[in-house]
Amino acid sequence: MLYFDYNATCPIRPEVVKISHEVMSCHGNASSIHGAGRAARKHVEGAREHVATLVGCAPKQVIFTSGATESNNTVLRGYADRPLLVAATEHPSVYFCGREDAITIPVKQSGLIDLKALEELLKENKKALVSIMMVNNETGVIQPTEEICALVHKYDGIFHTDAVQAAGRFPLSFKDLDVDFMSLSAHKLGGPQGVGALITRQGVNPPKFMHGGGQERRCRAGTENVAGIAGFGEAARLAVEQMDDFQALETLREKLENGLRQSSNRVRIYGEDAPRVANTTSCTVEGIDSAVFLMNLDLENVAISSGAACSSGAVKPSRVLLSMGVPEELAKTGLRISMGWNTKEAEIDQFLDKWNTCLKRMDK
Repeated sequence: MLYFDYNATCPIRPEVVKISHEVMSCHGNASSIHGAGRAARKHVEGAREHVATLVGCAPKQVIFTSGATESNNTVLRGYADRPLLVAATEHPSVYFCGREDAITIPVKQSGLIDLKALEELLKENKKALVSIMMVNNETGVIQPTEEICALVHKYDGIFHTDAVQAAGRFPLSFKDLDVDFMSLSAHKLGGPQGVGALITRQGVNPPKFMHGGGQERRCRAGTENVAGIAGFGEAARLAVEQMDDFQALETLREKLENGLRQSSNRVRIYGEDAPRVANTTSCTVEGIDSAVFLMNLDLENVAISSGAACSSGAVKPSRVLLSMGVPEELAKTGLRISMGWNTKEAEIDQFLDKWNTCLKRMDK
């Protein structure tokens, strides 16, 4: 299969499979003080150091969770006493976190946050909790996180960022960004699914989402997923080591997007007027519903994602594209193509051949 859906989940790295298998073959609760427990604890703490290196923080600031959705909910639902501001283009785990009082921050046509609108909302909503993802999962647009954070702190707010699509894509410094909370997910790095982290500012105790035992510095109860955490650590280590390789994907993205434009004058690509991560292309093809295109590509053994949501046979337009001012009918045709650590240049040519085959078939 030609796999171009890395933003949904990365193929797991062989090195991660190896270390996770080794850890699963052992036994021991990381909270136990005997030898087996200490061995498990060593894996957890080693992974914590690798994740800390990935985002430029101290290991003690890393709290392991079941994934970014849990990390996001821990913060957003934990500060229910504060007004909540979220970007119009947020991931569903933030946008639909269960806070009915959430106020939407508009974005520009580029996909970047409207900073003037954000400041007005901060003036009206004192000491707000603000959640804006660092890199949009659908368009790849990179937000000016440091600038946004400074603005939030100017009005005594708390700032949280979902950095799932940022970690491992370019260098991060949690300290320099000055954010209060950051969410991560292992499987977007080629790690295992079902494990993530919440990074916290030093001196700030996050609200508790899971109550019970004293694991994760009494911030997140429950026996640690040692094998998953070890795999997360290895994926983080490899992401740091191979970050230049990821950034080199920009050349492949340019080749891909040039081919998409040449395939039809109905193709539109989004986020081009803003900084973007190297691996992500968001596009529409006027007149063809995304679900139809996805099914045709799947028949050709190609995997990509739709920006639109499908339910009960109806195609709903991409909320992200609508927020960027894309007309509803066009937003129904939204597609996301994303690459990663195992993408080869030859696959771009193969993909474009199959794309053109499907396009011609659907135009008949």
